[in-house]
Amino acid sequence: MHRLFRLFIAGLVAVVTTVPVHAQPKIRVVASTPDLKSLTEAVGGDRVDVESLARGWQNFHDVEVRPSLMVKLRRADLLVTNGLDLDFWVDSLVQGAHNPKLLVGGPGRIDASRGVPVQEIPAGRVDRSMGDVHPLGNPHYTLDPATAPIATANILDGLARLTPEHRELFDRRRDEFLGRLRAAQTRWRETLERFKGAKVVVYHNTWIYFLSRFGLTQAGTIEDRPGIPPSPAHLAAIVRRMKDERIRVVVLAPWGDRRLAERVAADAGAQVIVLAHTVGAVKGTDSYLEMIGHNVNALARALGAS
Repeated sequence: MHRLFRLFIAGLVAVVTTVPVHAQPKIRVVASTPDLKSLTEAVGGDRVDVESLARGWQNFHDVEVRPSLMVKLRRADLLVTNGLDLDFWVDSLVQGAHNPKLLVGGPGRIDASRGVPVQEIPAGRVDRSMGDVHPLGNPHYTLDPATAPIATANILDGLARLTPEHRELFDRRRDEFLGRLRAAQTRWRETLERFKGAKVVVYHNTWIYFLSRFGLTQAGTIEDRPGIPPSPAHLAAIVRRMKDERIRVVVLAPWGDRRLAERVAADAGAQVIVLAHTVGAVKGTDSYLEMIGHNVNALARALGAS
């Protein structure tokens, strides 16, 4: 009898340990933005089910706090955030979701910015009269592909904290992603190499990480202050500078004021190009690598034509 029982237990253990990984419950992850969703999927693969709170076409400064977003967070095991206040609305959503593990410092919270070299940290006091200035520095770091290894390392740590038995799998998937990223970076550098030092004007201060990575210069912004419509005097100064310095490209995100950008470009003899500020912002940018590749190629075409 005892022998039969031992055989039964041994068989049961064998069945449990041979259950395929894909049959196990997935980790439910919510990312605040689509670029962080894409990076999480790159690391987690089929072990994660990831949703984004913001949409690709949205201005992240204007995301509405809605009950449907709180429901997503209530069910989530992990929350991946920008960490530099780009997604400042996240904490209101977490409070409404009543999911304490996603609070700042909680076991389910991942700050993707930890360790990122932050640009444009304000030196003094910040207030609303300055517009949408972020006290922790410019939050658009994911547009620099060199920050992806740091962000994915933070994401890996968060996933492995919840399921340590899968750390090796997450490590392998991250290494594969970073291999594809390195190959793409070589192509991107070659594409923009001949434009090093070129100047562009941007609508909103979104592109400083991307431009500086490839040796390009942000000569000015159409917005006088972030998120605040520019004055006529500011627009006149921008047009004058573009003419004087022969700046021929204006960079715009899909949510920007295209009519105003085109008016400035027309007055200065320049052209407007729309780049993806996040994954899914424009057609053909459904992954992180596609987003950066689109921006590199679109900018190279515009600079080559100018």
